Amino acid sequence: MTAVTAAPLKRRRGLTPVWLLLPATIVLGTLFAYPMWQLGLLSVLDFRQAQVSGGQPTRFVGADNYATLLGNPQFWSVLTATVAFAAACVLATLAVGAGLAVLLTRISRVPRLLLSLAAMAAWAVPAVSGSTVWMFLFDTDLGLVNQVLGLDGFNWMYDRYTAFGLVGAVVVWHSFPFVMVTLYAGIEAIPKSVLEAASIDGAGSWRIFWRIMVPALRPLLAIVVIQSIIWDFKVFTQIYVMTRGGGLAGQNLTLNVWAYQQAFASSEYGLGAAIGVVMTLILLAVTLLYLRTLRRSGEPL
Repeated sequence: MTAVTAAPLKRRRGLTPVWLLLPATIVLGTLFAYPMWQLGLLSVLDFRQAQVSGGQPTRFVGADNYATLLGNPQFWSVLTATVAFAAACVLATLAVGAGLAVLLTRISRVPRLLLSLAAMAAWAVPAVSGSTVWMFLFDTDLGLVNQVLGLDGFNWMYDRYTAFGLVGAVVVWHSFPFVMVTLYAGIEAIPKSVLEAASIDGAGSWRIFWRIMVPALRPLLAIVVIQSIIWDFKVFTQIYVMTRGGGLAGQNLTLNVWAYQQAFASSEYGLGAAIGVVMTLILLAVTLLYLRTLRRSGEPL
C-alpha cells in the first residue's frame, strides 16, 4: 500500500470512534440541551411564585442572581461543606471499591459470587429506601447499632460531623459497587504473566498493586473518579432524607439541598437555578482539569 492511499485509510480509522459515539452523543445532547438551556435561562430571570402564578411579568435581571449568590456568606459555607463532604466520599468509595476489587481476585468462586451479589444488592437499592433503612439501624431509641454499642439515647444526627459521617457511609455503600466491578474487570484484563513475573522477582502484594495494577488501571480510574466526583458532589436524596432537609439549623446543607430550599421552599426559582449553574460549572471544571492532568501524564483516555 502506498503512502497516498494509506493516509486516507488512517484518517477513516481515526474517525471510526467519532462515528460510533455520534448516535449516543445526539441522544444525550438532545435530552440534556433543553433542561440546561432552561436552567441557564431561569438563572438570569426574576422568577418567583408571583411569576409562576402569572400575577407579575417575568423580568430579566442578568447576573443579579449570581451577584446575590456570590455575596451571600452562606453560599461559601455550604460550598466548603459540599467540597469537603464530596472529597471524603470519593476517597472512601475508591478505597473500599479498590480493596474489594483486589479481594475478588484472591477468593474462590463461591465467596466471590456472594460478595458480588451483596454489592449489586447495595447498588440496586433505591437511595430513599437505603437511607430509610440506615436511619432505622441508627435510630436513637430503637436502632440496632445503638443497642449493640450500648449508646442508648445517642442521636447520630444531632452533631454536624456524626451526621455527615453517617450520610457519607450511606453514600459510599451505594457507590462502591460501581468502583469494585469496574476495577475488578480491569484487574482481570491484566496479563497473569506480568503479575507472576513480578511475584517471582520478589515484589510483594502491595508493591504489585501500586507499581503494576494502578498504572494499568489508570484509564479506568479516570472514569470511576470522575463519576464519583459527579455523584458525590450532587448528592441530594441521602442528605435530604436522613437529615430531614439539611440538619439542625442547616448544619448539614450541601449545594444541591440548598438549591432545592431556595427554589421550592423559598420560591426563589431564579436563585435556585443560579446555584445549579454554578454546580454544573464546578463539575465541568473539575472534570476537564482531571482529564488534562491525565493527558499530560501520557495516559491514554
